[in-house]
Amino acid sequence: MKSISELQSLAGRTALVTGGAGHLGRTFCETLAELGAGVAVVDIRQETCDELAEKLTREYGVQAQGYALDLADQHATRALPEKVATRFGGLDILINNAGFVGTSGLTGWVTTFEEQTIETWRAAMEVNLTSPFFLVQAAYPYLKASGKGSVINIASIYGTLGPDMGLYEGTNMGNPAAYAASKGGLIQATRWLSTVLAPDVRVNCMSPGGVWRNQPESFVERYTKKTPLRRMGTEEDFKGAIAFLAGDLSAYVTGQHILVDGGFSTL
Repeated sequence: MKSISELQSLAGRTALVTGGAGHLGRTFCETLAELGAGVAVVDIRQETCDELAEKLTREYGVQAQGYALDLADQHATRALPEKVATRFGGLDILINNAGFVGTSGLTGWVTTFEEQTIETWRAAMEVNLTSPFFLVQAAYPYLKASGKGSVINIASIYGTLGPDMGLYEGTNMGNPAAYAASKGGLIQATRWLSTVLAPDVRVNCMSPGGVWRNQPESFVERYTKKTPLRRMGTEEDFKGAIAFLAGDLSAYVTGQHILVDGGFSTL
């Protein structure tokens, strides 16, 4: 029987992480690298991807490479897994973490229901739901060949819960319908993929709760009161779930949706 340290080791495996240079994505990349995996850091800007890749190699001694990608570009998205597998000699772990959260070029995102636009709806669906499907589809041959293939989709508590709009009163924050719908779709896509790709590839989903990012004090206070653990999350809170789902610790786990939210979804 293998030890816990053997089961959690990712030595010799390669992970592709979208949104890898962002707050959560960076934490995921560092977690995987610390466990021994080579990491393909994927984000919108090449410079930030390269900076993190260099840090991973320097601090953890693993192979790492940055890849700039606009997930709205379907051709580039489909081509990425082959590039990564060629560069690293395979692909074992895919984390669909990148998410559309509004851009300066589009209006109708964080606004009233009446003013939310079809353009932002479509953009959210493209990045949050369509691109993960395309990536899994393109990565599947390599994940299957791995024999240890694991897909982790990063959704949100709002893919499961309806929003309490009172949390946002007096702030410039909001909770767009497209974000919730796209993340809910990703959770269901996880279940679908888990049965269709079994037994060759495991597919699971992790939904973070609210993460503290210096939000307005009124929001933090309201959110904390609704959370049994009485605080918002930090990046470190998600390391355990990623370490568990990526490797052999979860070898008999697929099709599952894990909420890491301090108990917020229980109320």
